[in-house]
Amino acid sequence: MNIVETGIPGLVVIEPRVLEDERGYFFETFHEERYREAGIIKPFIQDNESRSVKGVVRGLHYQLGEASQAKLVRVVQGKVFDVAIDLRKGSPTFGEWFGIQLDENNKKQLYVPRGFAHGFSVLSETAIFTYKCDNLYDREAERSINPFDKSLGIDWKLNSDECLVSEKDKNAPAFEIAEMNFVY
Repeated sequence: MNIVETGIPGLVVIEPRVLEDERGYFFETFHEERYREAGIIKPFIQDNESRSVKGVVRGLHYQLGEASQAKLVRVVQGKVFDVAIDLRKGSPTFGEWFGIQLDENNKKQLYVPRGFAHGFSVLSETAIFTYKCDNLYDREAERSINPFDKSLGIDWKLNSDECLVSEKDKNAPAFEIAEMNFVY
């Protein structure tokens, strides 16, 4: 596997080694020792999967404090534009976001450490998105930032009229007033 730095400390793209032939393909979606060598050391304790239709924008989500989650995300079927924003006060990249296309063909993964908000938009007719988490979901600690906050300037790779967004995400606060307690 190949680890690609994103320019934001701790946020890395993982390009797995894919073995392909006329029968199909094989690759390791996770190998604890190799990921540990790449600096991903917290054990994952929960796996999640979502299926979404074209135009869905999910996020920008995170959990506060001890409930914070690191995530290892990838696409099983379809294509998404995946985004992570650094929420760690004192970080040289505080408030900066990184976006990458994850899809069933490139098989790339994004490791999103604790202290980041995360979201994605669906660019294909449907997408199945999976992610490993190093902490359990805690509804009381969950927070969101409005994915369309103009101060962030995120290009979700969709026309605004085709975006399907939950009411919770539409009504999430702007970055400047969102509650966050992460320190770099």
